[in-house]
Amino acid sequence: MKISEKWLREWVNPPVDIRQIADQLTLAGLEVEGINSIVTDFSGVIVAKVESVARHPDSHKLHVCQVNAGGGSLLNIVCGASNVRKGLTVALARVGAILPGGKSIMASEIKGIPSQGMLCSARELGLTEEAEGLMELPADTALGTDLSQLISNDNIIDISLTPNRGDCLSVAGIARELAVLNQCSVNAPPIIDLKSDHDKQRSVKLNAAEACPHYAGTTIENVDVTCPVPLWMSSRLQACGIHSINAVVDVTNYVMLELGQPMHAFDDAKLQGSIQVRYATPGEKLVLLDQQEWELTETALVIADDRQALAMAGVMGGLDSAVTTMTKTIFLESAFFNPLVVSNQARRYGLHTDSSQRFERGVDYTLQAKAIARASQLIVEICGGTMGAVIEETAVEYLPLRSLINLRSVEIRRVLGIDVDETEVIRILQSLGMRVTGKNNELKVMPPPYRFDINIEVDLIEEIARIQGYDTIPEQALQTSSRFYTDQPEYIQLQKIRRLLVHRGYQEAITYSFVDKELQQLITPATDSIELANPIAADMSVMRTTTWTGLIQALLYNLNRQQPRVRLFETGLVFHKTGGYISQIPVIGGIIHGNIYNKQWDNKYTSCDYFDIKGDVEEILRMSGINQEEAEFRPVNQPALHPGQSAGIFFENQYIGQLGALHPALQLRLGLVQAVYVFELDIQSISKQITAKYRKLSKFPVVKRDLAIVVEAKITLDQVIKCIKNATTGTLINLELFDVYQGEGIDLGKKSLAMGLTFQGSSSTLTDEEVEASMGVVLSRLKNELGGTLREK
Repeated sequence: MKISEKWLREWVNPPVDIRQIADQLTLAGLEVEGINSIVTDFSGVIVAKVESVARHPDSHKLHVCQVNAGGGSLLNIVCGASNVRKGLTVALARVGAILPGGKSIMASEIKGIPSQGMLCSARELGLTEEAEGLMELPADTALGTDLSQLISNDNIIDISLTPNRGDCLSVAGIARELAVLNQCSVNAPPIIDLKSDHDKQRSVKLNAAEACPHYAGTTIENVDVTCPVPLWMSSRLQACGIHSINAVVDVTNYVMLELGQPMHAFDDAKLQGSIQVRYATPGEKLVLLDQQEWELTETALVIADDRQALAMAGVMGGLDSAVTTMTKTIFLESAFFNPLVVSNQARRYGLHTDSSQRFERGVDYTLQAKAIARASQLIVEICGGTMGAVIEETAVEYLPLRSLINLRSVEIRRVLGIDVDETEVIRILQSLGMRVTGKNNELKVMPPPYRFDINIEVDLIEEIARIQGYDTIPEQALQTSSRFYTDQPEYIQLQKIRRLLVHRGYQEAITYSFVDKELQQLITPATDSIELANPIAADMSVMRTTTWTGLIQALLYNLNRQQPRVRLFETGLVFHKTGGYISQIPVIGGIIHGNIYNKQWDNKYTSCDYFDIKGDVEEILRMSGINQEEAEFRPVNQPALHPGQSAGIFFENQYIGQLGALHPALQLRLGLVQAVYVFELDIQSISKQITAKYRKLSKFPVVKRDLAIVVEAKITLDQVIKCIKNATTGTLINLELFDVYQGEGIDLGKKSLAMGLTFQGSSSTLTDEEVEASMGVVLSRLKNELGGTLREK
């Protein structure tokens, strides 16, 4: 939030400079990010009026203007601003003027047209950091007046507020804080309750009282919207980042910045019947002030008349009922909306405005009539007009319920580590607008209606520490006793798996649990995703059912930034909905793409394949105590994976994960040229506590034999390995596959598997006869169980 120092000092004027104010606010939890000085560092800039505007003959972006500088003859000036128009009062830098940065204005010729000066924006004059178009001045400002005489030096304080301090989104809120910190008084501008001059009024119906329990409104007749906005008001709005629009709208924005109450003005002639606060009907349409049309749902809260929706409540007004220069009668509204309703609405439609920012943090629910009075006073002063009666509708049962909070001195001591005198505690809390009763070390405190962040005892203690100053709490050495805790086996195992994957070239990724619904549907079409009621973004609308969704997005992000080799893993929860219940399952997932090695001069590019990621998974399983014989890799039907390069992983006949290459159709949909391989494992299923077992090394020599057998193509290597190991009597210590062949010499539908078998005795040297006998048993079992035969050539 940006706030003018001069405006702030009109409310509270402590005997400290701007730097001390910034330090005080920051130490009190309202972080001041910066102070921008507005200094009239220019000369030769005067007030002028645009008398006519014509298109430049050689440019569609430039205009040729005739400008009255109050000196009699008109000046010819070429201007490219989008808001230049006839009758506009502007800042003119004459020939010879000096702008901030030392820029000198000279007579020039722009595309063949002479230009006798420059029409300036607020940014070009150093008054704001950003500006859209020319600086617009009040129409009644005397022409030829030196602009530096109208604009005084000021400081703009840029404050970063946490979401719980919505009460400080106004000059009044910051003034309250400074007054408490400096123990001085707040001098709010007087608000005059104007008497009702006519009996015209509109009835108000709270058809959604739970969402809007308090609504105030009034009708002001005979206003002149074309009246110039006073320079003091427009300059303050501009300093706070709000552009001047017209007198009525500027007043509503001014009151919002001053008091913290968002307001809206309707053109009364465009309204029909009563004002209603209701939920939209499904399919109802509304064009907002930004000219964007929305089709509303039944959960959208709107302000309506008897005919149609007029505004999206708490967010933005509608275009059809907006105040224009033709408006003569306005209906002015001020309301309290349920913060959760506005927050949901702003997120659902992606509309975050100054109004919604305040409503969703909580607005003082007693402020509405006061804001109406202040805005009415300013409108009548600037635009003229006659006031009508203020209409208020309140549903007391839906207003925020504030309860007394017990505050104990013993708890203050426990939390802060110091004793605070009860008199000082009462002074601090009362200065913050709280009502305090009780005594003898136990107080009862009622928070003010604008402090939605004060709900429990520790909130009050935080306020005491904040106002007293955290730096006044003496430092004390902590006294604590040390305890030794044993980590859970699952955590220890997960840490080991993390280190293993890092050693194998992976990097750990952390992605959101909220993912893109469309992408997740492509990956797990058979799984129902849990949709978020209020997603923070359109592409983060569902809870993830697999880590692959986030990892694929991370892969695409890296590939788009010229990172051709990607190896990522992630641990976290996935969310499944079964029979109305939601389960959170801890998993570890991984993704690989590109070269299996880091780029180097002595290694040729070798693209990773299915067996690379399978090897990584087998290492994870081995570290988890699941050896090669216990783990089974079975074909599974996973739509996101290649049917010929994927497998489900089973242990003790229980599913524990899956791996494989992305399906070619999905790969094409994602725009991936090379193959991508993924895995995902259930952490609870693989997090076993491994107990190391001693095995004595044999001192006897090993004997090696090669075996090539022919089996049906559908027979898996896993079946062959289990058959061979079951056939041996404990002397087989290693078995390796070194060749798979299909082709000439092998019958159609069959394949040849060549393996190396290593035998070793534990108590004696194996003889050739013993080894040959074992090989015979192996061949016999292969033939009987799998139909395997010895390959002859």
